[in-house]
This record gives sequence, C-alpha cells and structure tokens, in this order.
Amino acid sequence: MTNRQASEGRAPRLDPATVIRAALELLDEKGLDALSTRAVADRLGVRMNTVLWHVKTKARMLELMADAVVGEAPLDGLPADWEERVRELARRYRRALLAHRDGAALVVGTYAAEPHTLAFADALVAALLDGGLDERDAAWTTWTIVYLALGLTQEEQTAPQNPLKDAVAETVSRTAHPALHRVLRHLDARSFDERFEFGLSAVIGRAADLSS
Repeated sequence: MTNRQASEGRAPRLDPATVIRAALELLDEKGLDALSTRAVADRLGVRMNTVLWHVKTKARMLELMADAVVGEAPLDGLPADWEERVRELARRYRRALLAHRDGAALVVGTYAAEPHTLAFADALVAALLDGGLDERDAAWTTWTIVYLALGLTQEEQTAPQNPLKDAVAETVSRTAHPALHRVLRHLDARSFDERFEFGLSAVIGRAADLSS
C-alpha cells in the first residue's frame, strides 16, 4: 500500500493471486462451508463486486483455489525410475491436499483445467508412459491414483467429525455380517498413510503388469 493510499484509507490494488491467497487463508481458518466471495471480500476489506471482478463467480474462485493447492505439489527433483516417480508424485499430491483444511473436498468439487493441475497430470502421465503403459492405461491409471488420493484424504480430513469406529462397531453383526466382523478391526483403521501406501502399491503393481 502506498502512503497516499494509507492516508486516504484505500485498500491496496488487488489481483487474482491476492484474492486466491486470501480465499485459501479463509479456507484454512473456517473451512469450505464458510467460504464465499462475500467472506473473501470482507477479509480483504473490499466490496464483493471487487472480488468478482477478478474471479467472476464463486465456482471460478474455487477452481483457481484448487489449482493453487495442486500447485503446492512440486514437480522438480523427481526420481528417474518411473515407479518411484509415480509414487513420489502421488505422495506430493496428497501432502498438498493435506496442507489445507478441506483441501481434498475443495479439489473434488472442481474440474480445474488450469496450469498447475495440468502440469501435475502431465508429469504423472509421462511417468506412466515412460514405464511402458499405452495411452489408455496411462490415462486411466492416472485417474485411479488421483481418485485414491482424493478419496482417502477427504476421509482423513473429515475423520474428527465422522466417528467411523463407533458407527461400524455398532452396526456390524457377527451373524449377519460374518466376513465384515472378521475384519472389523481393520475397517475403522485411522492409519491413513499406511492405507494410502497400500492402495498406491496395488495400483503401481497393476501398472507394472500392464507395461510388461
């Protein structure tokens, strides 16, 4: 802010990046349900129309936010081996989602064909193509990895409000659901990292089979 702006009580000039940063800060503080263009405008100390000038609609704002979150998964310093590259990209993607409150729910709710999202997808597809998968298998394996990361991370981020352990324990019956009862102690597992690695290994193992 310039001295003149400060003396006249003006807000600093905005740009889309500033709006998205403020929106992400609001997301981290209050969660996705509290997010709106008006709330972002209030945070920035401007009129809602000023925010809309830069992001057009709430849906567009959410797309730009989702792309910014994915952009926090770095694409440099990746392993040369294709399987390890895929594994590392998936881990970085999941960490980026976890870095923001409701990060997975935000990304799930958008279809952001934006620079960071496209760059990440391109890197993941490229690793799978380098592993010898054909075009269809590389594309579908990419979707599978993304769905795994989004689904498990969304479960993790809602876990404090979703006491799965009690719900499952009270519902599953030894007589009515014998198979589920046998694995009951694993169904409510909060070991999200281990479950993610298990699923990721299964997907990469299948990809390796497809490439051979």
